[in-house]
Amino acid sequence: MRLYGVTGWKNAGKTGLMERLVAEITGRGFSVSTVKHAHHTFDVDHPGKDSHRHRVAGAREVLLASRNRFALMHELREAAEPTLEVLLQKLSPVDLVLIEGYKRDRHPKIEVFRAETGHALIAPDDPTIRAVASDVALDLDRPVFDLNDTVGIADFILAEVAL
Repeated sequence: MRLYGVTGWKNAGKTGLMERLVAEITGRGFSVSTVKHAHHTFDVDHPGKDSHRHRVAGAREVLLASRNRFALMHELREAAEPTLEVLLQKLSPVDLVLIEGYKRDRHPKIEVFRAETGHALIAPDDPTIRAVASDVALDLDRPVFDLNDTVGIADFILAEVAL
């Protein structure tokens, strides 16, 4: 599978760009899956629902299925967080996997940068960042896109992964 990351600091606009890229790239006929890293505890289940009750009771995995979708929840129960490589093996084959976060992994990425967040650019010290999407003009040794240039960013990513 071809992989491309969208990375950057908190509140830079990663999720918005991811959403626009998925719509743009799938609109061109490519299949896309996404992986999102969360640095905090999250829950996709709701207290009181059967699947939540199964999980709280101690189930290692709970598969929730309907005619529209299925979701597999896997409780780590004190095990180490799986690597991105392990997680990618759980996905069905697609043309492109867009990865949000995982800034320290070695796949190619585009950095999302907003000046107002006050964070420094990651790109100058990270060769896996192949371009930057920004809300301000930047002078860098790699392409810089306007953060809202979804078509241009999609074109760049698709060229990078040879799609």
